Amino acid sequence: MTDIKAQNMKIRCVIYDCDGVLFDSIEANMRLYNDLCAAVGRIPLREEEIQYVHTHTVYEAIHFIFGKGNGLEKKALEALKQIDLRNYIVYLKMEPHLFQALNRLKENGILRAINTNRTTSMKHIMDRFDLWPFFDMVVTALDVKHPKPHPESIEKILQSFSLSKGEVVFIGDSEVDQQAARSSGVPFIAYKNGEIEADFHIDDHLDLIHFLV
Repeated sequence: MTDIKAQNMKIRCVIYDCDGVLFDSIEANMRLYNDLCAAVGRIPLREEEIQYVHTHTVYEAIHFIFGKGNGLEKKALEALKQIDLRNYIVYLKMEPHLFQALNRLKENGILRAINTNRTTSMKHIMDRFDLWPFFDMVVTALDVKHPKPHPESIEKILQSFSLSKGEVVFIGDSEVDQQAARSSGVPFIAYKNGEIEADFHIDDHLDLIHFLV
């Protein structure tokens, strides 16, 4: 892991992805989409589908799983309307040392933001885990015309806080996150994923504090 300070970077804001970074959400996502599969009479998720739904919006995931523009997709979208997404939030597992890291960033005047491809479920997550006091901004797929990997969501955060690209780092765990960071020109930190190219790699949220604060 490279020391950001050694790169002469003055970081004023840390942007976090949600799924896979703030939370281990594999079980929650699998339960949701497998319930949709059952509702329309389809087999459970395949391995490649599990990986896809982990990083894409709910509508992109439904397109991918059920096929775009056919009857099965329409049934899945109708079934989604009947589902209370709050029922799946209980299966989210917060990543270790998250609150400690967020508190340290806050104490040092470093802004914290979330950039996620989640939609309506994000508000319920923020409420359930009492995350609102820890973040200065939350950008979901509903807040932009083009969600990740498009750079719009990161650019929205930069503009809101009047930050330059060199004053921000984006922490993600997937190629979608990596592409979003690259396309926006901000440094990318890979969380618990040594297989993707990144400016830095960390395996614990406190790792960030050790070289950022």
